Amino acid sequence: MAEMPPAWAAASAAEGTELHGDTIRTLNTLQTNASYLEQVKRERGDPQAQLEAMRGFLERSGLKVEDLDRLNIIHVTGTKGKGSVCAFTECILRSYGLKTGFYSSPHLVQVRERIRINGQPISKDLFSKYFWLVYNRLEETKDPACASMPAYFRFLTIMAFHVFLQEKVDLAVVEVGIGGAYDCTNIIRAPVVCGVSSLGIDHTSILGDTMEKIAWQKGGIFKPGVPAFTVAQPEGPLEVLRDRAQERECPLYLCPELDAFEGDNQALELGLAGAHQRSNAALALQLARTWLQLRGCRGLGELKEVPSGTELVGRLVPLAPTFRPTDAMIQGLRDTEWLGRTQVLPRGPVTWYLDGAHTTSSIQACVRWFRQAALNQDKPHDGSEVRVLLFNATGDRDTAALLKLLLPCHFDYAVFCPNFTEVSMASNADQQNFNVTLETALTRCLENQQKWTRLLEEKAGQDPWLSAPLRAGGLLQPPPARGTLLLVPPAPRPLNSPALVFPCLAQALRWVAQGRDPHLAAPAATGAHHPAASSGAVLLQEAAAIRVLVTGSLHLVGGVLRLLDPALSQ
Repeated sequence: MAEMPPAWAAASAAEGTELHGDTIRTLNTLQTNASYLEQVKRERGDPQAQLEAMRGFLERSGLKVEDLDRLNIIHVTGTKGKGSVCAFTECILRSYGLKTGFYSSPHLVQVRERIRINGQPISKDLFSKYFWLVYNRLEETKDPACASMPAYFRFLTIMAFHVFLQEKVDLAVVEVGIGGAYDCTNIIRAPVVCGVSSLGIDHTSILGDTMEKIAWQKGGIFKPGVPAFTVAQPEGPLEVLRDRAQERECPLYLCPELDAFEGDNQALELGLAGAHQRSNAALALQLARTWLQLRGCRGLGELKEVPSGTELVGRLVPLAPTFRPTDAMIQGLRDTEWLGRTQVLPRGPVTWYLDGAHTTSSIQACVRWFRQAALNQDKPHDGSEVRVLLFNATGDRDTAALLKLLLPCHFDYAVFCPNFTEVSMASNADQQNFNVTLETALTRCLENQQKWTRLLEEKAGQDPWLSAPLRAGGLLQPPPARGTLLLVPPAPRPLNSPALVFPCLAQALRWVAQGRDPHLAAPAATGAHHPAASSGAVLLQEAAAIRVLVTGSLHLVGGVLRLLDPALSQ
């Protein structure tokens, strides 16, 4: 075939980009995550109806539930680390030369990240192809008596199944969206193996307000005769998982710690940082090993079981056997990448620490990781290091509890802003959320700023770090007429707060970096006359090292990544 002339090639690329833009805009007309959560709340009294509706949408799209059996699915739920478990598992099995599918949520930068083949997001062309295939089939079969289109997450789940089947993957690693029992991924009827990562408190309005209630929901993915594995859990939730497994005639096993897989001279290297990733890696090893055994893979190296040295007597759940990881397993653990989780981006004097932790226990793990990672960085000779917290949280999370856990990091400044990359998100369809207005998001940020201030006031006098007068804070927001910044100080308080609120991530990051990160422009001079902004700007400009922890929301981390690494948007 003759080489396409450059002008034609550019026109074709432009058409493809425009088609993908239309695809994302149409996808966004479906209910977004917040609406989906409300829908789940309304329907949770009749979970069977939810799953029946999902089956109906699947059949209207041209698939039957039985078709999903061909995908050789690994189904994973949990509160913390389930995405990391999936990433480890997928990478291990890809190291064996298998063609892998991976469905996860949420996305950080582009929605295509949710549907991966061989570890990579599907292309824009492939995404558009399958989106319109599913969308048009649902349009053609709509019934006036019921909803014509599934919600955003349900639609993407159906679309992922189409992609994996038609692209003929050897297996699909499927991460549960929320919960388990009522989640739309739970139309999967015959997975090869299931996993439950660490449990915690999250999505309480849907899943319940105790870990036992949440464990009951998570155990809803167990299937008769399908082996399941979990990591160490508190006794109450583990009992619930055991009971759910017995109800469903599912053999459930407890994973040994990763130490049990490491020989005397074999410390396993993990691609994901943080001590909490070790239990995720141990679970992934069990899931991958079980999948390989049950699929009868040949020529993949013998898995030599070694005694665990642990008695099973008196255990709530039997301990899974340990084994010596194969070279492919070792390579898979080492090569795993999972953006936005314990990720470090060094940019000259500015180092960004990104972690999408959003529950109390995951924030605790994040704090341990950040303090250790910052400790391991080279210290400035003159000691001038500035630590900045960039925080936001969504949903019904207790932000005061999360912020309190971050106090021991001794931040010099706390910055709060919505998850919007720009004040206007019209040009960024992948990260649009029609359910959250800028006004609502800013109000939440101001509340978080006030909570942070109160926490510092409570600590003042107890901690030498807080005994000095605290810097003044305020809200940076653009006036309606122009895009310049104005600083609106909060109401007077007994102690001022070293905290700022910005209307979008771009402005927040520019202020933090002060032109010292090559990917970010210098901040606009307007609005920097307020003491907190101007004194902070001087400190940041002169500091030998700036360490920025971005946490509280995966959506926040995704927006930051989009600005710090523009290549991720391409």
